[in-house]
Formats: sequence, structure tokens, C-alpha cells
Amino acid sequence: MSKSSSGNASGRKASALNKKVGEFVSQQKGNTYNYRQVSHAIGASTAAQQRNVALLLVEMAFNGDIIEVSPGKYKSPQRGNEAVGTFVRRNNGKNSVVTDNDGETLMIAERNSMHALNGDKVRVNIAAHRRGAEPEAEVIEIIEKKEQTFIGTLKVERHFGYLLTDSKFLATDIFIPKSKLKGGKTGDKAVVRISEWKQDFKNPSGEVIDILGEAGENNAEIHAILAEFGLPYKYPSSVETAANKIEAGITEEEVAKRVDMRDVLTFTIDPADAKDFDDALSFRALPNGRYEVGVHIADVTHYVKPDGIIDKEAQKRATSVYLVDRVVPMLPEHLCNGICSLRPDEEKLAFSVIFEMDAQARVYNSMIARTVIKSNRRFSYEEAQSVIETGMGDCVEAILALDSMAKQLRKERYEEGSVEFDRAEVKFEISPDGTPLGVFFKVSKDANKLIEEFMLLANKTVASYVGKPKDKKKPKAFVYRIHDVPDAQRLADFSAIARGFGYKVKSSGTPREINRSINRMLAEVKGKGEENYLATLAIRSMAKAIYSTENIGHYGLGFDYYTHFTSPIRRYPDMMVHRLLERYLAGGRSVVVQKLEEQCKHSSEMEQLAASAERASIKYKQVEYMQSHLGETYSGIISGVTEWGLYVELKENLCEGLIPMRDLADDYYDFDEKNHCLVGRRHNHRYRLGDNVDVKVARADLEKKQLDFVLLDDKGLAIKGEDYMGKKASVREALADKSHGKKKRRRK
Repeated sequence: MSKSSSGNASGRKASALNKKVGEFVSQQKGNTYNYRQVSHAIGASTAAQQRNVALLLVEMAFNGDIIEVSPGKYKSPQRGNEAVGTFVRRNNGKNSVVTDNDGETLMIAERNSMHALNGDKVRVNIAAHRRGAEPEAEVIEIIEKKEQTFIGTLKVERHFGYLLTDSKFLATDIFIPKSKLKGGKTGDKAVVRISEWKQDFKNPSGEVIDILGEAGENNAEIHAILAEFGLPYKYPSSVETAANKIEAGITEEEVAKRVDMRDVLTFTIDPADAKDFDDALSFRALPNGRYEVGVHIADVTHYVKPDGIIDKEAQKRATSVYLVDRVVPMLPEHLCNGICSLRPDEEKLAFSVIFEMDAQARVYNSMIARTVIKSNRRFSYEEAQSVIETGMGDCVEAILALDSMAKQLRKERYEEGSVEFDRAEVKFEISPDGTPLGVFFKVSKDANKLIEEFMLLANKTVASYVGKPKDKKKPKAFVYRIHDVPDAQRLADFSAIARGFGYKVKSSGTPREINRSINRMLAEVKGKGEENYLATLAIRSMAKAIYSTENIGHYGLGFDYYTHFTSPIRRYPDMMVHRLLERYLAGGRSVVVQKLEEQCKHSSEMEQLAASAERASIKYKQVEYMQSHLGETYSGIISGVTEWGLYVELKENLCEGLIPMRDLADDYYDFDEKNHCLVGRRHNHRYRLGDNVDVKVARADLEKKQLDFVLLDDKGLAIKGEDYMGKKASVREALADKSHGKKKRRRK
């Protein structure tokens, strides 16, 4: 065949492919799709064909024919001249709006923003699309302003003050009239609300809502972290007062309505410093050679009535927040640490799941019932672990039997496709004034896993009871804990990175096959330098678990039905589940799904905010701890690669810091986003995600919660030499000035 006829054939194939992809895209309307879905739909089965489909989608997005709504995911534009969406403000000036109609992101210049704030609902006018450019828009109306506050440090002058904001959502300082300072003085950490932002003014005006204390003082900084994420940092006195009036109320009349299990051996296993014991286990041998195992959960909803003042506050908070040095509880202390807490030697009301099981952890029967219990013993995890390891101590027969059953449940769960995420948890030794004295890792041992397995079993049983009714009728509305399948592109990226370390992770196949391959990798990487990094990436490749009334199962656990029932003291969805169970056990009708779904969405959002606050508090304490280690050298692993530099996680304490791009002075580096690396232009040296490096601690900025590192060479010397860098920078600046001067003279 001649070259021309060969070229014509390949051209015809490309044209046919373009036509098929175009036809598929034109039929999708508002649906999203990726290259795998398109390839499957048009019959592109070979790797080469699928690669061509992926490249064609990228080209179509570049030309504006389709929209890339998230990395690797596309949809056809359904665009008019106007759209409504949520404004996204960033302190780097890269403002945008995410449209309600199709989730498209439109860039908005500051001059076209009408000073909309992050989260405001806006109407925008969409500019005509320019090939190769990001779509742009202009705000023409702020439809609904989101209530929000800003955190920062006050600077007070003679006649006015202003807030130096810590926010990633606002680049400017906030001007504050003297009359609106609320007694604040220079150096105070404050919460400020924007009251006005005139169109022609660079800075907004605001008023102080609360003074948190002096900047740098532990309580002030921790409260600032909570306020930054819109989380409450103090409890309303009216709610505390209402809670303090509640009595335990364990009367004979109440006991008669319940299963009485006060004479059955019962105990709790919790962290040594825990005060809110919301779960307990009971154990007894049955005449038939099997065991009765009870999972008993604090009966919070017996005391907290729907739509009361305590319930409304709990619903708003949705979760307790666990920071490095404190717990910000969902419920008032009188309830969470007192009446509801399953403390030893006290009669308590519980909502229980009681199992009949054999020594191989097979479940023969289960019963969900309200009970009254009396805990015989409170174990810390360390005490229970000692019983497991030595075979000696209180409740030894029960603990050893439960440990054996838990190990069997765990083994079967992994065989069924559950993912084994078992990361070390960073903890701090904290002084009374909040200063971090040391960092240590909390490792999950058999005692922790014993409790985990029986809580999972109870949660699964409750979800199955409602979601899979025995009478095969339509399931009633319920709250599920769901976890979607991983994004295909993220999983493929993770698989490629793991392969670079010599581990095989499947990126396609059944969920069980994929998860088993991840478990094998996690087992093989145990104890190695890249363990924490790859475990973190594995978690990031997964979708986030959320609450929903629409059950799709829990991918990570490998369960078809799953909910949260076991922690009503610290999670509002568990309270919702308790109330629904009570209703359905009594034969009640299904509740309205829409209201339930709204509560699920709110709880999921609050859970994410609480997790972000927890991470921020850990980051703050890590930076504070490293302040006393400036100039010291550490081994680390590159945990992030960006266009502004390298993030390195220290192996010794998991503290993460940045090596700014400007400090990589041995070459000019380009960011290769696809391969997660920086590449030197002259020497082609690469810094890749997961590489081992040695660094020196250069700076610890508490206000920004940021550590800066300097990269070291094989001899322990800084790759960025101060004199060399200074000379290099000054030469570059001089050349730039000289060149600029020449250009100016030429223009004249």
C-alpha cells in the first residue's frame, strides 16, 4: 500500500471516530461522561482507540465544543447568555462562579464581581467563548448573600481599625470604624462581619462580632480555627440550662417497656481520656453452645425530643468536633458526659442490637430493642489490649471470645472486598497551656478493631432491617451511610503511581477485585518509607462517604446496606436513625423523604467542615511544634507537587512543609501535572511524588499554618545556597531591568 493510500485510510478512520464521538456527545444533553464511557458506547475497545477518544475529548473541550466539568469528566454546554450559580472567591484573585444548571465553572475578574463574597448566589452574564480560553462571566446581580464572617488579627489606629484576614476567600483587609471595634485592640484575634462593600472601594467595611483573645494564645487560635469553618466555639447558655433540667428517669414503668439486661456482663472499651461512652458490649454463653452478644448504644433520643431547643442545636451542629486539645460536643455536657454516657456501675437506657452467634462469628439471630443495662467495667483500649495479649485480667473470657469473633468478622469482610485503611493517627503531647511537647502516632490494635467490628455489624444489621424488609415491601425512608465507586481517572492515576513503587493495583474490574488489590498493596507496603504516602493516596482515590436517603451501598466497606447507629452522642444522623427505628419498630408509616434528605445533606456538609477544622488544628500544632526545631534536618517524602513548589512530609512526625519553587535554584523547573513531578529544563532532574528527600526546617509561620523547608543534597548541604541564590537573583533582576530599559528606550 502506498503512503498516500495509508494516510487516506488513517484519515478516514479518524473522521469516522470523530463522527461517532460527535453523535454520542450530541445525544447526552445534561449528562456527564468520560473517555471510558464514550469508548464503550461507540465500540472503541482497543487501547489505541480509547487513547484517541480521550485526546479528541480534550481537543473538543479546548475548542469550547464541550465543557470539562471536573478533571476527565465532560458534558455538552447548555448555555444561554445568563446563568445563576454560586460565587467562589479566592484570595489569589481567581474568582469564579459554579453554575446551578450544569456545574460549569466560569472565571470572573474582580472588576466584574460586584464584590460578591464566597458562597453568594449570583446571576451572571456569560461572555462569548474564545477558543483556547477559559469561559468568563460578569456578575450582574447578587441574588442571595450568604451569612459569613471572617477571622483575623486586629490593627487599631487612632480613628479606625482594620482586620488583617486569615481567609483564603478574601484578599483584602476589612476596614472597621472605631465605633464597631467592640473593645478590640491591636493584636486581638477577632471575628468580623462585612457590613458594606461599595463598588468603587478596594476594601470592605465591617464590624467586630466577637473578640477571641490575643493572637498566638492557644484558646484564641483554636477558637479562630472553629470560627474560620463556621463551627460553634461556645455553647448557648439557654441550651445548657434546658439540658441541666433533664433527669435520668429510669423508673420501674420505663424499665417495664424495655428488655432488662442489667444482670448480663457488660463493659465499655474507649480511649483512656474519653468521657462520653456511647457504646457498650454485653456477653453471655447460651445453653446451646452459642453466645449472646449485645451492642448497646446510649439512648439519646429518649431524652432529646424532636424540635426541642436541645435537638435544634444538635441538628445545627450535626457532629462533635475533635480538635488536638479538646472536643467541641454536639450535645450539652450534662447529657453527653452524664445522663447518656454508659458509665460503669450506673443503670442506663440503651438502644441495642442483640446477636446470637457462634465461635466462628456466624450470626443465627438478631434483635433490635430498647434496653436497660448496667456496665460492670470501663476499659481503656490499652487495658483491653493487655487482656488480649496476656490472657489475664477482668472479663478475660468475654474479651478473648469477642476478640476471636471480631478477627473472623474482619477476615470475612476483607474477603468480600472491604478496603483495609489503617493509617497511623497523629497525636500530640500537650502541656496545660496548650503548647505541643511531642508528637506520637496512635496505632489501631486488636482492642480497637474488636470494637470496630461489632459496631460495623450493628450498623449493617440496622440498615438491612429497614432497607431490606422481610415482607419484601417497598423499604421505608431511612438514613444510609453511602460510599460511591471511585472515580475511574483517580483510580488509574493511583494505580500508575503505585506501579512506580513496584506495587500492582487494579484500576478496572469488579469492586471486590479492585479492593483486594488495594489491600494487597497496603499489606506489602507496611513498615516501608512510602507506606503513609501510598495509604493517603489510596484514600484520596476514593469517593467521600456521605449520608443519604438513596441507598447505593458502601463501596469501601463492601456492604450493600450500611448506616450510622452507634454514636448518637456525637453524630446527629445516628439520632435520626434511632428515631426512625423507634417509629418503624412500632409499625409506623414512612416519613417524608425530602426533609430527611435535606438533613442528610446538612449532616454531610457539617462532617466535612469538622474534618477540615480537625486537620487545621493538627497543622497549627505541627507548625507550633516545629518552631523549636528550626535549622534541624529530617528525612521526608514528597507528598505533593504543585506549580508553586514541593510539599514534603517528614517521616519522623508526619509534619508537612513546602519547598517553594523559588528556592529550587539549581535549575528552572516546569510542573508536569500529569506525571506529578517537577522537571528541570537544563539538567532534566525530576522531583516526583513519593520521592525520598532530606530537608532542613527553614521557617514556621503560625499565622499561615505553614512550614517552609530547604532541600538538602547527598552531603546534607542546602541545594539552595544563600550567596549563590542571592547572586543569581540579583543578576537576573539586573538583566531584566536592563532589558526593560532597552525596550522603553526603543519605544521612545
